[in-house]
Amino acid sequence: MTRTTQARTTRRSPRRLAAAVAVVGATTVLLAGCGLQPAASFVPAAAPGSIQRIDDLPEGAHITVTSKNFTEQLVLGKIAVLAAKAAGFDVTDETNVPGSVAVRQLMTSHQADMTYEYTGTAWLTFMAHAEGIPDKTEQWQAVKDEDAGNGLTWLKPAPMNNTYAFAVRSEAVEELGGITKLSQIAALPEDQRTFCVESEFNSRADGFQPMLAKYDLAVGGSGDGAVPKGNVDILDTGTVYQATDRGTCNFGEVFTTDGRIKSLGLTVLEDDRGFFPAYNVAPVLDTETLREYPQLEQVYDQISPKLTDAVLQELNRQVDVEGREPADVAFDWMVDEGLVTRG
Repeated sequence: MTRTTQARTTRRSPRRLAAAVAVVGATTVLLAGCGLQPAASFVPAAAPGSIQRIDDLPEGAHITVTSKNFTEQLVLGKIAVLAAKAAGFDVTDETNVPGSVAVRQLMTSHQADMTYEYTGTAWLTFMAHAEGIPDKTEQWQAVKDEDAGNGLTWLKPAPMNNTYAFAVRSEAVEELGGITKLSQIAALPEDQRTFCVESEFNSRADGFQPMLAKYDLAVGGSGDGAVPKGNVDILDTGTVYQATDRGTCNFGEVFTTDGRIKSLGLTVLEDDRGFFPAYNVAPVLDTETLREYPQLEQVYDQISPKLTDAVLQELNRQVDVEGREPADVAFDWMVDEGLVTRG
């Protein structure tokens, strides 16, 4: 075993990965013995499909995949694990890590090799920039360039953009003049400019009030662009979707890939003035790992174009509404897309 290989094997060990997460998030990560309390690391047996086994892959080639612990990240993490397995890698499944900071630390400390991350999260949270970049390509390029200095490589982003948006119940679209864009809200009668938002979004410097200003609206007053205070319901996290569906308000704050958009029949309005930052997801790999196994780029580049908002809404819905396991949802989707076959 070469010194480089030995060092890489040591730094990827599951025990060291668990310790790294514990150091970063000791107040939030539950420990069991020497390691994390993980979600089931089982994934169905996947055989090659359009993702082929890499012919010249050395015996024992190994990568560690990590993800955060919410539904969409669990699904994406399992997709990443299945893809690497189909390509012939031994994979340590370190998905379901509590918190963005812990996952980021695993990547920047090179304890993990691959994750799916959001461009806006990296730019605003990890890199501490004051404002996001609405243009999706420009945001991705800015993140890619800056993270290169951290030994991380961002591959091509997916179309899916899990950003803030406003949605309306689909049956009310025609009642509101066939509305499809945020800019059309200002033309509605004052009593139809009703909103449901979470308290955090209502108070954010890049949240509700600046968004209204971008679209020639403002809370208070009367007349053109007025949104009376009584037209705004401040709700607890997670209740906005149901309130919007019930007609408590016409326009509810949502995340664009949330499965409840589809299950409740909501219609997302276009952010036609580009207020919300881009949160496209992309595969992020340890640069050293990618240098050693450049074929990984081709593996994950096959997947990204297929990850659209509509696809993630459906996959998230299957987990959150139907109660399916993220690994099974990820596997069935990959089989349907021909990326892998049943092993």
